[in-house]
Amino acid sequence: MARAIRLAWKGLYTTDPNPRVGCVLVRDGEIVGEGWHRKAGEPHAERIALAAAGEKARGATAYVTLEPCCHQGRTPPCTLGLIDAGVKRVIAAMEDPNPLVSGKGLQQLREAGIETASGLLRGEAQKLNPGFIKRMSKGLPWVRCKLAMSLDGRTAMASGESVWITGEDARRDVQRLRARSSVLVTGIGTVLADDPALNVRLSPEQLPGVESGEYLRQPVRVVLDSSLRTPETAKLFTLPGEVWLFHAHGSPEKAAKLEAKGARLLRLEQGLDLPLVMQELAHREINEVLIEAGPTLAGAALQSGVIDELVIYMAPHVMGHQARGLFHLPGLEKMAERVPLEITDIRAVGRDWRITAHPAG
Repeated sequence: MARAIRLAWKGLYTTDPNPRVGCVLVRDGEIVGEGWHRKAGEPHAERIALAAAGEKARGATAYVTLEPCCHQGRTPPCTLGLIDAGVKRVIAAMEDPNPLVSGKGLQQLREAGIETASGLLRGEAQKLNPGFIKRMSKGLPWVRCKLAMSLDGRTAMASGESVWITGEDARRDVQRLRARSSVLVTGIGTVLADDPALNVRLSPEQLPGVESGEYLRQPVRVVLDSSLRTPETAKLFTLPGEVWLFHAHGSPEKAAKLEAKGARLLRLEQGLDLPLVMQELAHREINEVLIEAGPTLAGAALQSGVIDELVIYMAPHVMGHQARGLFHLPGLEKMAERVPLEITDIRAVGRDWRITAHPAG
């Protein structure tokens, strides 16, 4: 199962909106076939492993990181492939949270006389697909917020200057975060101030598991722009990939101009309530969201409870008390009102430090 999990990680940057899945077939103590899901529309991990094993799959045990699917989607059900191949036993790390599959895939295998079990290395398997799991179980995507700060917690000088707080290694690490994300979210304030590109600037060869020359999927770029102030000349419109603008109002003339530039306009008449925005993204098969924004949107996301994970890059310098802070959190006046975090990882990235934390509780 550990081998199957390592294989599944090879699909980190390519499977969206499908889950990352690995499969290993073992017979008489030897691996006879293995595979991982590469991208939506292509064969699932089980089908690839079965094809590699051929006749050796008969009587084998299949170790798969996610319960085999039992419904017809973009590809045929994997349960039928395992049954037809004569697999003797199927061990799943976890059940599929998709209501169309959950428990039904293993049940179908048992009804066909195949021994089944689940739960082996479940925790490790869950780390593969936080967005897919949350979307299927709660109707929401997994939301990360990326921030860069100085040692004294500052993100920009008082003038707004912020390039570059961190070093080249940290910036390359951010590119990998972008590459695994379904969408990148920013606010209209950042668009007007910085005219960001918000794209993945690594080549496929720089991403583990992505084959040389393979098309690199660009995450959707999402701007929260309540009154459609995004300039038609924004850099977002000059690069490959989709641009979605969430708005509440704005002139029909400006809307038509932005649509002519290729923007997809998504109107929320009740305003850009962040939990509602996340629901809308999940409805559009968005698994993992990466927020890259200034302190106002970052603070609003933290206070609204939509953030699942904070990824903070800390550079070894100080910027002074007049520089801008990490979050804009109005109303915090007492120690009891602090926002508690649970730090889950701290590691060096070049000369900087990357801190991964989750809102406590």
